[in-house]
Amino acid sequence: MSREPSSTREKLLAAGAELFARDGIDGALTRAIVTAAGQSNDSAINYHFGSRHGLLTAILDEHMAAIESRQPEGPLPADIPGLIRIITTPVSRELESPAGRNFLRIIVQLSGQSGVTTRQMPNPLRGSSVGGQLAALDDALRTVLPEEVALERLAMLVSMLTAVLADRGRRLDGGQPILLDHDLFVANTVAMLTAAMLAPHAVGQPASPPVEN
Repeated sequence: MSREPSSTREKLLAAGAELFARDGIDGALTRAIVTAAGQSNDSAINYHFGSRHGLLTAILDEHMAAIESRQPEGPLPADIPGLIRIITTPVSRELESPAGRNFLRIIVQLSGQSGVTTRQMPNPLRGSSVGGQLAALDDALRTVLPEEVALERLAMLVSMLTAVLADRGRRLDGGQPILLDHDLFVANTVAMLTAAMLAPHAVGQPASPPVEN
């Protein structure tokens, strides 16, 4: 069970994450975040984070650090299914807490800004394990697909994965029926994404089959 935030900074982080997730990163009102954090001073966000964008960045950094701490040791897999699995598994653990589910509902709003198609990832992806895994998947996809198709599919993977995780987070928070337990959900997500990445890119031009682990 996560503990209640105690400091003003922690309260602002929690309130910001909840409202950015619920109302959108552009729709959440600064005043509403301050009020939800139990503060009366409208300049609290600027004082602790420099700006509204600084608050969003701090939320992303906090959860990316948690995802980084879950990364397995050892070299990256060489095969496409293995890379997709290692990308999916640590971030899916964010589903285990309300704060993590808020994070997932935030990053789906930012999926179009991942920078994978230009190979210019923004912080906090740049330099992270997830960023390195996406770059390795880019390399692997280009061994079986034309470069422009590989880049387009990598962007689609980011959009699809974040959407699937955010949707499950919403259903968990809303008490809606969950068809698969967590492990089966992750396995099914990896299988779905792998099939999408390796689908034929034109009539008569299937992608090469993945290398078995």
